[in-house]
Amino acid sequence: MRNISSVLGKLAKTMSISLMLLFAVTMSHAQDVKEGQTLFKSKCTTCHSVTKKVVGPALAGMTQRHDEEWLVKWIRNSQAMVAAGDPTAVKLFEENNNLVMTAFTDLSDDQIKNIIAYVEDEEAKAAQAPAGGSAEAGAAQSDDANTFMIVGLIAIVVLAVVIIIVLNRVIRTLEKVIANNQAAIEAAQARNEMITESRFAKFAQAFVKNKKLVGFTVLMLVAFLAVAGWNTLWNVGVHQGYEPVQPIKFSHQIHAGVNQIECQYCHGGAFKSKNASIPSANVCMNCHNTVTASDHYDGELSPEIAKIYRAVDYNPDTREYGNNPKPIQWVRVHNLPDFAYFNHSQHVVVAGVECQTCHGPVETMEEIYQYSPLTMKWCIDCHRTTEVNTDNAYYDQLIEAHEKLKKGEKMTAAMIGGLECGKCHY
Repeated sequence: MRNISSVLGKLAKTMSISLMLLFAVTMSHAQDVKEGQTLFKSKCTTCHSVTKKVVGPALAGMTQRHDEEWLVKWIRNSQAMVAAGDPTAVKLFEENNNLVMTAFTDLSDDQIKNIIAYVEDEEAKAAQAPAGGSAEAGAAQSDDANTFMIVGLIAIVVLAVVIIIVLNRVIRTLEKVIANNQAAIEAAQARNEMITESRFAKFAQAFVKNKKLVGFTVLMLVAFLAVAGWNTLWNVGVHQGYEPVQPIKFSHQIHAGVNQIECQYCHGGAFKSKNASIPSANVCMNCHNTVTASDHYDGELSPEIAKIYRAVDYNPDTREYGNNPKPIQWVRVHNLPDFAYFNHSQHVVVAGVECQTCHGPVETMEEIYQYSPLTMKWCIDCHRTTEVNTDNAYYDQLIEAHEKLKKGEKMTAAMIGGLECGKCHY
């Protein structure tokens, strides 16, 4: 008997270790494919699909056409391979109308292999979708499934009956206990209510008789109301966190975060004028005349991109513009009072202030909202702590003007920026 127990114990231990190793390998593979899916959606879906042509060719079958080592080099920097004269790379580049593929030098070999594994997985799913088993196998599986379901339902019914019987007995027992102790419970509640009322009455009488305590309480109440009123009035007109609904659900997270588009590409006015400026729909069309996000909508045009097409009167089928464009009615998010003057170019170009300093982490915002309070105190606190960088032409003019004053020469307003448009025009 001991020998049999020992053998069974070793067998169980071996099976446990095998199952754990199988689980670890399976999870490792799933993790590779999962990471590849994430990287594919963030890096590749703009131009590629597994099963159909988008901007670039469909990726299905690429591992049969090329070995993995070649694919890793091609995905990392295709143009370097073309420039080096790789015959396969040159041929593939010419077959795709000399379209330049984005280089992904930031990806490691393992990350690129994960993308390849995801493409293979999606290709296998697409191949298995139309294929089915034989009729006999399907019938056998159906019979097994029906038998399993019937046995499972019977087991559930039996278990439910047992639970109901046990619960009925428990309920009857509890009802007897409650009935036996109901009178005692009611008597205890009555005593507790009387004691509570007596204590409250005594406390109220003592409180009213103590004039100093009454006066202190009134003073604290007035102070609390004053502080609450002051805070309420102080925040009148402060719209921190304001997030209006826009006519188009433009995602800064996708554009500035995932795709890493520079802020000045859309808001070029921030570098040369008072206002950051809202980009025209033509700027959107620089990319979206090709990028339609159809992969996320079962091959259909994104409804948000369709709004841009309607605004510029663009037909994606004929790729032609009409004569009835309409402006997009964007809702202003950041709005300073009329008496406050703020110049974007002075802060961004001269002071070198990052956009995130005032607008927060816009690269993580799905919908833009007012991140900072934009109050006078907030601006003054920033000016008190920010060091001035004098290494620019503006301060060179001031230094030159001061040197002339030291020599007794005259200084005009033009020498210290008096001819700038922003000095007079808001």
